[in-house]
Amino acid sequence: MVILGAGGFAEEVADLVSEIQKFELIGFIESLDRQRCRQPLLGLPVIWIDEVAQFQGPYRCVCAVGSPKQRRNFTQQVSSLGLEFATVVHPTARIAPTASLGGGAIVSVGAIVGAHTTIGAHAILNRGCLVGHHVQIGDCVTVSPGANIAGGSRIEELAYIAMGTVILEGISIGSRAVVGAGAVVTRDVPSRVQVLGLPARITKEDIEGE
Repeated sequence: MVILGAGGFAEEVADLVSEIQKFELIGFIESLDRQRCRQPLLGLPVIWIDEVAQFQGPYRCVCAVGSPKQRRNFTQQVSSLGLEFATVVHPTARIAPTASLGGGAIVSVGAIVGAHTTIGAHAILNRGCLVGHHVQIGDCVTVSPGANIAGGSRIEELAYIAMGTVILEGISIGSRAVVGAGAVVTRDVPSRVQVLGLPARITKEDIEGE
């Protein structure tokens, strides 16, 4: 496996991968800062995006970029170069048998995904987050540590759910919306807005996401 990205989150994902027996991490791919390719990360090579042809074939990759927008751009670029994606689920995560995970999704330590829930491609469910039954999470969504998403909710693509957020049952979060840390969401959130507080209220509009 190779990891897309060479920042701090890439090191965390490398730690997850190290605890999954079917994967062997062989390096990182960088697309933003070529200076990162000058030295190894965790003792492994950091390869510039233009040189990824060597990883085609049996290798798989996963994107360790926290920003939904940047993650979509990176995964689209790599996909166009012929690389394929793996889904990473830490052994301590609990995924209901009736739930489904999209390609390239990451489910971190202690995360729980309830029954009949759908997780989109390249979504990130970070440490200890709770996702209820019949939830739909779109592509490239970030769910940060400790977030709690109640059953029947819908999180559209490229949304960013910050640490400690609580989203009540049946709530919809629009695409590219940003829900701030510790917010309690009691009503639907439109696309391209930021919400904060208890209860969560719109504090910015017409944003491009996180």
